[in-house]
Amino acid sequence: MPTERPEPPLTGGEREMLRAFLDFHRATLAMKCDDLSDDDLRRRSMPPSTLSLLGLVRHMAEVERTWFRRAINGEDIPFVWSPEGDFQAAYDPTGSTRTEAFDAWQAEVEHSRRIEREAESLDVTGYFARWGEDVSLRLVMLHLIHEYARHNGHADFLREGIDGVTGA
Repeated sequence: MPTERPEPPLTGGEREMLRAFLDFHRATLAMKCDDLSDDDLRRRSMPPSTLSLLGLVRHMAEVERTWFRRAINGEDIPFVWSPEGDFQAAYDPTGSTRTEAFDAWQAEVEHSRRIEREAESLDVTGYFARWGEDVSLRLVMLHLIHEYARHNGHADFLREGIDGVTGA
């Protein structure tokens, strides 16, 4: 079943707009993976790069987990795919399946949505250890939109290289 992508509103409050654009970009990544086999999803872009669609999904699970659960919610939890905290480990989809990666990613997205919904305002802050700084929920949502947009560009090229499919 094809992924349905919500269209962000053209007007609205700041939080509503951030939420809508983040969900738009999440759905875009899922759309780029629609109707592909596990082998297709693991297909790497070109040597020496290890970039793949499945690796991007795994990476975004780590990103969601790190920014929303670890930073904003202050949860002391390990990375999904690297007990050592190596962001790069998620990019290697060797042995991973669509089901494993998408289940982990969707679980993290649901945690992120809950944390955002329960936050009093976009001014809520959490500590981002890698930067050694406090960050606001606003910054986290903007950063995630940026992160998805950048990686969705990669996903466009990866999908086209697999089966020629292009477009939004």
